[in-house]
Amino acid sequence: MVKAYLRIVNDDGKNYHPIWTYDHNDPDENSAGSRVQSVSLIADSDGRVIEASPSYQSLGADNTNQIRAVLNSPQAVWGEKSDTHGVPYLIRASYVYDEDSHRKYYVAIGMSLADSRKPLYDFTLLIIGLVPLVILTGCIMGWIFAGRALTPVLEVARTAQRISGSNLSLRIPVRGAGDELDRLIETFNQMIERIEINFNQVRQFSTDVSHELRTPITVVRGQLEVALFTAQTVDQYRDAIVNSLADIERLSQIVRALLLLSQAETGQLLLQKQRLDLVEVADNIVDQFQIPAEGGEVTLEFISRVARCAGDFDRVQIDRMLSNLLSNAIKFTPAGGVVRVILDRYEDQAEIRVEDTGRGISPEHLPHIFDRFYRVRGPSEPASPEKGLGLGLSFVAWIVRAHGGTIDVQSEPGKGTSFRVRLPLESGLPPIAEASPAHGEVMKPV
Repeated sequence: MVKAYLRIVNDDGKNYHPIWTYDHNDPDENSAGSRVQSVSLIADSDGRVIEASPSYQSLGADNTNQIRAVLNSPQAVWGEKSDTHGVPYLIRASYVYDEDSHRKYYVAIGMSLADSRKPLYDFTLLIIGLVPLVILTGCIMGWIFAGRALTPVLEVARTAQRISGSNLSLRIPVRGAGDELDRLIETFNQMIERIEINFNQVRQFSTDVSHELRTPITVVRGQLEVALFTAQTVDQYRDAIVNSLADIERLSQIVRALLLLSQAETGQLLLQKQRLDLVEVADNIVDQFQIPAEGGEVTLEFISRVARCAGDFDRVQIDRMLSNLLSNAIKFTPAGGVVRVILDRYEDQAEIRVEDTGRGISPEHLPHIFDRFYRVRGPSEPASPEKGLGLGLSFVAWIVRAHGGTIDVQSEPGKGTSFRVRLPLESGLPPIAEASPAHGEVMKPV
């Protein structure tokens, strides 16, 4: 633009002066030319100023070395200067070549940066003023939202402080948001549930021990005190000692049974699984109960509807389960009655049913028969050591659960009782041939 509007002329052959050739009548050219001319400097190669606008003079003179460096530069040189009032200017320095004199003339034009830097300055002041306000507002909002977010956590802490041995049933309600805090609450509730189960087991064990040992200990003490004060002969002392030993043996059985059941329910008694054929196992257990059944004039039958039923089981615990069920069935079946053990298979489950034609169980007793020390007896029937400790069915229930199975009971007073146990068989077992009705049913009366 400068080269188009500017010419350097020499009227007298000595003095050179510029001529601006833009059209003053053209608004666009007049505006552009005036803007360029308002802050400009024209000098020769020796640094002599040919023309300088008042605005450029306030910026200070350019020295000769700067002028010559620009004249020798192939492109324009940019710089920045400030006037006496501190107003910055952007300077573009180049040259104009005069073809008549074959000389280069230094030309520098400037543009005030005050207007362009004012928004930046105002924005900086605005930021400086707003930053403290934004920080303060952020702190207040963060404190409010953090308080709301931490309220459920504080509720968890307060609930944990209220939990004790007397109120382990306390649970924290889930908010329903499905977030990490809800999962934390669910995990906490599950932990409290496990603690409650263990605590109840310990408390139940203590209650059972104190309840069951109180009577035998009192009996032993009474017998020994009577013998001490009233016995006069050796036979009387011997009878007292024999009776006391019998009660002490009963105490030992109770303690052993309670410890074993407590270990089982708290996970200390681990299953020792091995490959077993339930047909063979059940057949052996039925054989063992042949003499007790005959002594009670009870018919004992084993019926297997499959030739083989193999799976992974703990032999000792399966024997104990069947023994307890058979013992109860024979004990509560009157002379002339029948006890049957029926083994069948349904897909990946083995089913064992122990049925009897005994006196049956009243409906009000059925929900409690697997509880510790619960004994079913008639209204006028006294408790008797010969009727057992009341722990057998508790063992049966644990053994079934430990194997991942289920047990249920059906009974009708006067007609008999049926226990049904279902145990899962390991997947991938070799197929077991279903027996035909004519030859598959194996019956063993004993």
